[in-house]
Amino acid sequence: MTYPLRTIQEDGDAVIVLDQTRLPAETAFLRLTTLDEAAHAIRVMQVRGAPLIGATAAWGVAVALREGRDLDETLKTLAATRPTAVNLHWALARMERVLRPLANGQRIDAARAEARAIAAEDEAANAAIGQNGLPVLQAVAQRKDRVDVMTHCNAGWLATVAHGTAISPIYAAHAVGIPVHVWVSETRPRNQGLLTAWELQQAGIPYTLIADNAAGLLMMEGKVDCVIVGADRIAANGDTANKVGTYLKALAARAHGVPFYVAAPVSTIDFACPNGAGIPIEERAAEELGAGATPVANPAFDVTPAALIAGIVTERDLRPADELAGLKPN
Repeated sequence: MTYPLRTIQEDGDAVIVLDQTRLPAETAFLRLTTLDEAAHAIRVMQVRGAPLIGATAAWGVAVALREGRDLDETLKTLAATRPTAVNLHWALARMERVLRPLANGQRIDAARAEARAIAAEDEAANAAIGQNGLPVLQAVAQRKDRVDVMTHCNAGWLATVAHGTAISPIYAAHAVGIPVHVWVSETRPRNQGLLTAWELQQAGIPYTLIADNAAGLLMMEGKVDCVIVGADRIAANGDTANKVGTYLKALAARAHGVPFYVAAPVSTIDFACPNGAGIPIEERAAEELGAGATPVANPAFDVTPAALIAGIVTERDLRPADELAGLKPN
């Protein structure tokens, strides 16, 4: 798979990212040179997707130190941008571990090196996720002419440094010649399925955009072979937070015997969070729904219980959702 570019790239003392709020209508770029610019890009979803948020936060630390900002202030500012995506906090904790022992004069170069390493590791992890999830689609292809996969929100290369998470196995299947078609759920109110549709169009992979609430009907009609979604945080027991509406798809998949998978790097697993009840759910602004003065609830995520998940695909392997303990770093 050839991508237009990595979603985050070094540019001298700055970092360049795609402005995802302007896709798919326009391909535009942001040059982040300050802490405030990096925090704003994460907060307003110019960059989105848990792995990319983590990489952007790491680079945010690097540009902030170059700007002369205090390390503690920098970490606090970036940590407050998005509460649910654990990769954000994972990346910031990793940056702090590296930088805290160093003298101020050593921190700028060390921050850039560590941010660079986080981005490179994410790219490699997501490529491995594609290969580890590929057998799921190969098994379907052995019994029918076309594999019909459903996904939700955008968990492609736009949501990561490269390759994607949930879409990575689809890219891998396409690369080896497996005929694959993707049911793309639009994901209201931000309609992030349009980003997945844009990606798939660039790759030449057949897809059909659907309204979120059409998913159950398609599964009932036998038009879905499997569901693969990404994750913003996975609890230690396998309960998974993803874009709101994921839980309903998991329930429909269970009702109709459709296997439901989650794909995410190990860095998305929060081993300090015992179960889904401990995952904070971000409440976004009412204005996103365009409802005027109408009372609004706008949770950005929901939690799918591990019992509804057929397996979790990471860069390490594909395993049952309730067997994550072996992935815990030493």
